[in-house]
Amino acid sequence: MDNKTTNKDEAKGSETLNHELMIKHVIALFRDTMPFNQLLGLEFVTEGEGLDTQISLHLDWQPALTGNPMQKILHGGVTATMLDTIGGLVSIVETIKQTAREHLADLQVRLPTMGTVDMRVDYLRPGRGERFVATAMIIRKGSKLVVCRMELHNEKGDHIAFGTGTYMLG
Repeated sequence: MDNKTTNKDEAKGSETLNHELMIKHVIALFRDTMPFNQLLGLEFVTEGEGLDTQISLHLDWQPALTGNPMQKILHGGVTATMLDTIGGLVSIVETIKQTAREHLADLQVRLPTMGTVDMRVDYLRPGRGERFVATAMIIRKGSKLVVCRMELHNEKGDHIAFGTGTYMLG
């Protein structure tokens, strides 16, 4: 009897699963369950809803994030983390957007195995600023891998770094 109830619940859950709920769930996972993202103070900023959702990462300058104390420069590891985080998140969100509703439950099962395969960071100038913003866009998406271009700017629009990341879709 319990198995029948579970199967009905699973079927009911897949009927109510939609793009907007799944995107919100993934953003919440990155924001609320990844301690390192919280430690850094990453702010997940969304615009639009559902299939129109766009996301960026924002980070206010903090002395604890200093890479060069003589020049008050953002640590390169923080830069790389922001680029990797936004690249992975945008890869998943864009995959959700491109998945037919009837296949969202299958994608949801694959979420825990998604991750970074490779990433390159090019540091263009010292990370000076009071607020940093990371954005990403998909360069290519296949059935198993997504290639993403990520950028980090400061509040003045100075281009601090860019990255190219490859992310496995599970």
